[in-house]
Parts: sequence; C-alpha cells; structure tokens
Amino acid sequence: MNAETSLIQRIAVVGAGSFGSALASVFATNGHEVTLLARRDSLIQEINQHHTNKQYLPGVSLHPAIFATSDEKHIANADLIVLVVPSHAMRETCERIAPLLQSKSKVKVAHATKGLEVGTMARMSTVILDSCPFLQEQNLAVLSGPSHAEEVSRELPTTLVVASASKSTAEYIQDMLMNRVLRVYTNPDVVGAELGGALKNIIALGCGISDGLGYGDNARAAIMTRGLVEISRLGIRLGAAFNTFSGLTGVGDLIVTCTSRHSRNWNAGYLLGQGFSLDDALQKVGMVVEGVRTTKVALAVANEVAVPMPIASAIGDILFNQKSPRLAVDELMSRTRTHEMEPFIQDATTGWMFP
Repeated sequence: MNAETSLIQRIAVVGAGSFGSALASVFATNGHEVTLLARRDSLIQEINQHHTNKQYLPGVSLHPAIFATSDEKHIANADLIVLVVPSHAMRETCERIAPLLQSKSKVKVAHATKGLEVGTMARMSTVILDSCPFLQEQNLAVLSGPSHAEEVSRELPTTLVVASASKSTAEYIQDMLMNRVLRVYTNPDVVGAELGGALKNIIALGCGISDGLGYGDNARAAIMTRGLVEISRLGIRLGAAFNTFSGLTGVGDLIVTCTSRHSRNWNAGYLLGQGFSLDDALQKVGMVVEGVRTTKVALAVANEVAVPMPIASAIGDILFNQKSPRLAVDELMSRTRTHEMEPFIQDATTGWMFP
C-alpha cells in the first residue's frame, strides 16, 4: 500500500444499485469515508437506518459507516468519485456533477458501467471525458472483471481489474479496494477493459436464450467460445490489446455472466428463450439489462468497421426484429463452413491461416 492510500480517503459512489452499494461497502470495510449518492428518499433512509438495500441486494447487510444522501455537493469533497450508473444515464450524470469538480484538478474518477452509449457509440470513459473536459485522462479509471454484486457484498472471494492510462491512478484505486476477499489487478488497456465488459453482455443474452430453449451445455460452450472471438475481433479493430480478452475483463467476465443466475443479461435471455417478449422479459428482470442497448450499438459499430459478428447479429434479430430464437439458432448452425482460427497470416506450404 502506498503512502497516499494508507490514509483514509473520501470516496463518493454515485449510484446506489447493486454494484454501487457493494463497492461502497467494500470501501467502507477497508476503512475509508464513503458517501453513497442515491436518488430515492426511501432508499437513502433504508441504507442509513437499516444498512440494507433490499431491492437490489436482498439478504445483505451493508457496512454501517456508509452515508447515503441525494445531496451531490458531497462530491466536491471527495478524493475519488466512482460512477456506477447505467450507460444511458452516464452523460447526464456527468454533466450534472461536472460543475462540482471543475476546481478539483487532482480528483480521480472511476466508473464500473459495462455498456456503450446509444447514438454516439462511445465507451463510457469517452462519455465521461466529453462531459468533464477539465478531467485529465490519467486521473480516470475503469473497474471491471467477473464480479457479481451479490457475491462482492457477501464478501465471497472475487477478482477485479482497474484499467487506467496512468499506472499510479490504477494502483491508487487498487490499494483502496484490495482486502482479504477482494484481489485487484491493474491493466493499462482501458479500451479492452471497457469493450470486454460491455460486449460480453451480448453473449450472455445469447447463452440465456440457448438455455431457455433447452439446448444444453454444448450449445452454451459454443456460444461463449465463438462469442469471445467476436468480442476480440471487434475489440482489436477498435484498438484494444489482444491479451486483455484472455484475462479477467475478457474471458473471466464472459464466463461468470454467461453461466450465473445472478446475471441480469442471462436471465433476460433465458426468458426470451422461454417465449417471453423483450418487454416482458425486461420487466420480469426488474433491473437494467445493459446487453440490450449494447447489442444495438455493437452491431452499428461492427457494421461501420466491417467486422463480422454473426452471433451478435442473431441476438439483434431476436431482440429487435422479432425473429424466433429457434430460427435464429438454426440459421447460425447452417451458415457456410469456415475455419476456427482468425485469418491473419497464411502459411504458404499448408494453406492454413494463423493469428
């Protein structure tokens, strides 16, 4: 632990959903001064008086030192601001709090939102920097990795990644989060961390659909594996490092989101596979399902940069074109034969192409 984070830090977590509440509890457990920004008075009262968030984390006791409030002026006093809001709310949230941060040139900002912005097709770090032009890129970080809030809040062993253009910023946040049950790694690849975290939600929808159809383990493994190819293919085209997708923010997050009943995206997909409409599935899940918006954005980006994403395209047809899930799977299975490995370099002797 460095000298700076050995001292008590003032942390403002913006967003009191499941993961925002879980992170706030981790920071408080580690001895930091934590303010949790929420919008509903009833939730603020519940957190402050009963130390629970029954809607998002039923059965969990939050750290009693967390102070919940709707007064965003507390942000101005923070050493670190952690944004945990849905992707569609990120720009509006940042624009609203930006005036409180303009005079704080050294404030550090992290986000834990796994989505892309509809319309601009931007990653969340781009949205934050656009909305807060005074914020320096080296003071911005991304939190990602295989980390269901339900398990983080119950102090079950979990790993996270902090990605930042600045090693010192990444290590600053790493030190504040690490404890006996939470191991945190750093990574310089912000693009890869954000894209891995966002795009895996599309594949989790697909795995849920497959499971809802009763297609079994073989089909789920195929969707996950070939889905990772699509994530890596688009990510690398957009500037991410290949190795990131073999790590916690790539295959790690993909595994947990595609196989767990904690996953909102898997649950929404499962309901779609069972025959529910998209609207009914989202209503039953009852929380933000980032994969739906991300599918639309990712397909637009992939089309723009000419990257094939057949699994994501099939999921898009189910979500937005009312295609039958069974028909979408049948069409995926009957596509023209192809090689498994990506065609980057061709061996002149054998004719095979290798990455």
